[in-house]
Amino acid sequence: MAIDLSILQRCIDNDQRALKQLYEYSFCRLMPLCVRYHNNQEDARASLNIAFMKIVQNLPSMEFEKFNYEAWSKRIMTNTLIDEYRKQKLRNEHYIKKETERELDNISEAVTNEGMENLNHEFLMKLLQQLPETTRMVFNLHVVEGYGHKEISEMLSIPEGTSKWHVSNARKLMKELLEKVLNKTTLDEFI
Repeated sequence: MAIDLSILQRCIDNDQRALKQLYEYSFCRLMPLCVRYHNNQEDARASLNIAFMKIVQNLPSMEFEKFNYEAWSKRIMTNTLIDEYRKQKLRNEHYIKKETERELDNISEAVTNEGMENLNHEFLMKLLQQLPETTRMVFNLHVVEGYGHKEISEMLSIPEGTSKWHVSNARKLMKELLEKVLNKTTLDEFI
């Protein structure tokens, strides 16, 4: 099912059936994005619901002639996830020491890991879920979403070097987890 302009117009008119159709359509496309950023389904679903409310509230202001619903809704979802991360970050008040930041400035841009493309998606999701929250957020934004370190540093209000460190740390942690799994007899024991 694709979302056409008539469904969007009916959503603007507060048609409950159209809103349900739009939610179901959005859920299937946005939930995988949410799961990459959260440790559990409940938090992922809560983020999706917040983003969906923003989508519905902003529909009347959209110009439907040049409108790509999927790209627009994904952008709102990503921004919602970033906003939630910022709120959580303020609650936690976690800072990295100055000496560590100096070391981070020496970390060069990471290269892409083509071996990751061949791994089972469910397995990779389990690995991602084991990363610390900030590291997982930065890794998702850089590797999965394709944002640069400068953009990430502006979005999350962290130094650019810290963004690089988180990507490097995520790769290191995932490599360690992979090595643990490879020492077991089968991947099924991990999954």
